[in-house]
Amino acid sequence: MDTRSRLEGVVRAGGARPRYGRTAEAAAEAGVSGRMVVHRPGQVLVLDSTPMPVKLRETVFGDAITATLTLALDLYTHGLPAFRLTLQSDTSVDIAMLLRDVMLPLPMRDGWGEDMEWPYAGVPAEVIAEFTGHRVAALPFFAPETVTTDHGGPYKNHDLVEAETEIGCRILPARVLRQTDKFAVERQFLTIQTMLFEHLLGFTGGDVADRGADPERDASLTLAQAEHIIATWIVQIWQNRKLGEYAPSWAPGEDHSPNTLFAAAMEQGGFDLDFPEPSFYYKVLRKHHVKIHPRRGVKILGLWYHHPVFDEPRFQQPSARGGKHAGKWVVRSDRRDRRQVFFQDPADHETWHILRWRGLPPEGEIPAFSDKTADALLTRVRANKIRIHSESELLEHLLGILGSVTPVDQWPSQAKRKAGKKQRVAQAREITRAQAAAADRPAAPAIAGELAPAEMPAAWAEHARTIDHAVDADRRRRREEALADVKPVAPATLHEALNRRPMFRLPPPDDSEADTPVQEDDT
Repeated sequence: MDTRSRLEGVVRAGGARPRYGRTAEAAAEAGVSGRMVVHRPGQVLVLDSTPMPVKLRETVFGDAITATLTLALDLYTHGLPAFRLTLQSDTSVDIAMLLRDVMLPLPMRDGWGEDMEWPYAGVPAEVIAEFTGHRVAALPFFAPETVTTDHGGPYKNHDLVEAETEIGCRILPARVLRQTDKFAVERQFLTIQTMLFEHLLGFTGGDVADRGADPERDASLTLAQAEHIIATWIVQIWQNRKLGEYAPSWAPGEDHSPNTLFAAAMEQGGFDLDFPEPSFYYKVLRKHHVKIHPRRGVKILGLWYHHPVFDEPRFQQPSARGGKHAGKWVVRSDRRDRRQVFFQDPADHETWHILRWRGLPPEGEIPAFSDKTADALLTRVRANKIRIHSESELLEHLLGILGSVTPVDQWPSQAKRKAGKKQRVAQAREITRAQAAAADRPAAPAIAGELAPAEMPAAWAEHARTIDHAVDADRRRRREEALADVKPVAPATLHEALNRRPMFRLPPPDDSEADTPVQEDDT
């Protein structure tokens, strides 16, 4: 027996290598080949995330942070129909919003010229602008048919699977240890790095030899500025860049770019102008099957939400839904902003009601808080064994969590400064996620008279002032509720006070003084 045969026997005995071999054999037996032929845009959309190799500045405290770049790449044209920048790591709701962005045309931005506007023949820019209500950039949009991802946590989340089912696309996860299943998007990250990121301040690179002496100090771009630069690079450069080895086999000798390949596909198979409605945002959110309490509303992940529509008689009985969730109603939530949840009216299936958290004061709004803050709030209540009789009593503890970050100038030591940076980054991520949730929501409220929640302030000083105002408003509300049953008595006027007793009559002695005998001095 030669050396190779002995090594194969040892590996086979360990069971590590043959596991993937058996997976490939099982896929071959099931009829799944190792190569897929893509012949139209949107047939396969590849998603992947990676840390952005450029340090950015968050706008709350001004610290240098690392963002996560998520790309959506069309495997036929090698175009980039959508991308997302998130602070630190992305979540399933960010991926769901990315899929929605693939289906929506990109509006023109400030500073973009006419050369970056929708150029495709057959569908004039005026027609697209009439459908969307705004000028559209030269970036293809379509409904994805198949989505290929890796096995990361956000991509395997059941909420994202529900959103992909709502969109109507199939899920084709990449095989384990098979880099060829999504090699195109992996290569695209390196392409963006060599063509764009290396020329930005704060570039970290993949090796210490590629970066400067202090990338965190060199960081100058904010998250919004970096997002604008990437969008400009995609629309102006990448979508018009000549494809090399990715050029189509049916056009030898011709020069094609992602935009020209999409235009050729439009001439061959047509183009479907089917834009998702604004209510599509609610349909890709997390789904909860709950019962409606007659007076308290619905309970979503430990918090109670209510709307006056629940007082109608039609909601005093169980839902007509059958199956696993028989008798329950469907409520959707955005984990980035837990101040409200959304409920679709079963009467017309078009109206979406915004259910406010019962702990919010009626006279104003408090800063948005995510599911992480809500979990910390409920954990603090359970750990301290605090008895909560109403949702409004949770507001005081929530405001303490939102305003718990100590200003930098009050930190006594460098060790506390390092510990405080983690808190500052977490607070900045909270604010950034709230701003992203507000940007993703439809611009107009579903019902006239319903006010959309206020956006999270961008600066820490403004955020601190908002917390102080919310604390004062909460104390004022509690004081008014405590004195609601006490009837105020108006003070008497001077004339009434003089008429009650004569001015020159001496007041009678106190009872205590009258009952106490006067002791005489023996001296």
